[in-house]
Amino acid sequence: MPRWAFGARLGAVIDIQPESPPHAVVELARRRDPEQRREHLVAVLLDAFAPLIEADPAAFRKRFRKMAASPWTFYRGSACLFYADVAADEVAGTDRWADERTSRVWIQGDLHAENYGTYMNDQGQLVFDVNDFDEAYLAPFTWDVWRMAASLALLGVAKAFADADIERMVTAYCRAYTEQVRAFATKDDDSAFALRLDNTDGPVHDALERARAARRIDLLDAETVISDGPGSTIDRRFRESPHHRRLDEAERAAVQDAFDRYLETIPDAKRGERIEYVVKDVVGRSGIGIGSAGLRTYSLLLEGRTQAMENDVVLSMKQGVVAAPSRVVGRPVGHDGSTELFTDHGHRTAVSQRALQAHADPWLGHTSIDGVGYVVSEVSPYTADLEWDDVDEPDQAVALLRDLGRATAKVHCVADAASDSGEGSAVPFQVEEAVVAVLDAAGGDEEFAADAVAFAAGYAEVVRDDFRLFVDAFRNGAFPGL
Repeated sequence: MPRWAFGARLGAVIDIQPESPPHAVVELARRRDPEQRREHLVAVLLDAFAPLIEADPAAFRKRFRKMAASPWTFYRGSACLFYADVAADEVAGTDRWADERTSRVWIQGDLHAENYGTYMNDQGQLVFDVNDFDEAYLAPFTWDVWRMAASLALLGVAKAFADADIERMVTAYCRAYTEQVRAFATKDDDSAFALRLDNTDGPVHDALERARAARRIDLLDAETVISDGPGSTIDRRFRESPHHRRLDEAERAAVQDAFDRYLETIPDAKRGERIEYVVKDVVGRSGIGIGSAGLRTYSLLLEGRTQAMENDVVLSMKQGVVAAPSRVVGRPVGHDGSTELFTDHGHRTAVSQRALQAHADPWLGHTSIDGVGYVVSEVSPYTADLEWDDVDEPDQAVALLRDLGRATAKVHCVADAASDSGEGSAVPFQVEEAVVAVLDAAGGDEEFAADAVAFAAGYAEVVRDDFRLFVDAFRNGAFPGL
């Protein structure tokens, strides 16, 4: 059983004594002395965020202060550092679970314990699933699993769970993942699987019930007001808010043009009637979340299915980001030999979400403004994030993680040659068959779970040391412009 050693002194070699060998990624991170690691950390974060820091220093100061609150918030905001570690030259080729196929599947890209929630799919069904696809990319499937496992170690310590319970949590997640992958390998249609109201309980079911109780009119009333418009027409428009910015005529025209081009990216099978696409109001948007600092975002208010004001629709048009895994993977090659799979980061985000969700948001699409890619999606009233605050006991966490393991397996396995994403699959094989083959060849499901436990124990300690180094670097001016 691992000893998680979270109180170890900075820079010390941690004796975790796992049942399986420590992951090479962890060993590499430990070999650097604190000053080397601090310089590496600063360099990686600047490489990832320097253009966004320059675009909006105030937003990034706020982001970095949130990251400085705890090791957990630091980990959530520093996916680029995780990928710099797992893809370092010194550890290349050490992942026994990544072969020619399993090293290039669609992954969520920033998987951690809070990146799960509900959505209304294009069949009108409430589903609990992995969410947030800004960092999605083609990479080893293990990177999602390892990143999630380390987040569970951090979360478990934050809740003062015992070491043995943290190991149970990681093991339960991995076993559920591999069991669901094997189940998909025996079925013809993995897209039919979903976590729904009728097959869940506990926190997952609670999230679905919260989403079910939500009302579109409540979202509209929170975001908009009914007021006089041009020609004394009474209609909805966005509220005046510190988070809303009114656009001048030229910017409004650019956004309208981008919206018109976005409509062409909605798959034919998901198109609605033309009245649904009438833009009633547009504002610039800020203050959305920790991952959106420095990114330009617009909110658009649309007519909806009819002219009745209670079914208006709010869309988000958000600047796409450079996916964190792409910084270390490079440009993916399609099965036809093409290296131009995506026109821009907005396009990549939309394609990845359609691939990873069996029945994605019918509003999902992409566009560009001045050559910069944007992803477009509905601001849905039916989204509810997973709540960990009420998970107070390890047994509750273990039961919950079985569902999260199944959800992770689902997004990996639907995003392959059988995907109905509408733009062709970048993964020309069955992911479930590839993962089962590598599990059988490299040691089996129990060994896979043991590797995840060992990684979680070691890397969570690396994160805690990195957190202290980050706070020290940020406080002392190591990030130019902040």
